[in-house]
Amino acid sequence: MATLKTNTLTGTSTAGSIAVTGEGNSTTTNLQQGLCKTWVNFDGTASGAASRDSFNVSGMTDNGTGTYTITINSDMSNVNYSCSDSIGDHNDTSESIAFSYAHTQATGSVSMLSAHYDGGAFSDRSNIGVQICGDLA
Repeated sequence: MATLKTNTLTGTSTAGSIAVTGEGNSTTTNLQQGLCKTWVNFDGTASGAASRDSFNVSGMTDNGTGTYTITINSDMSNVNYSCSDSIGDHNDTSESIAFSYAHTQATGSVSMLSAHYDGGAFSDRSNIGVQICGDLA
């Protein structure tokens, strides 16, 4: 087994494009396209929506009950990126079912809303994760 150590990978035909052979050795995927460009795990019940850990996030804003804005450090190239999320409460086994979604997507930020299914009232959650995939600017 060989070990490769490097700080930079550059494609031979296009500097920012590297093909990686997938499982079964029959298909390839583009390394840059397959990476999550931004992610954050935060506590939406804490003052200011406190981030536990993140990547490519420069800040967060608590806009009120169940509404948050995540500011992306290195902007996305357009607003057509994919944004997924998960929400819940760590210690509340009796919580009603909730949902969340990306409300407004901009190249430098995404606004999230979380609410109860039973009536749709906005609600803060203690465990929120957001992931963004797409092209960086």
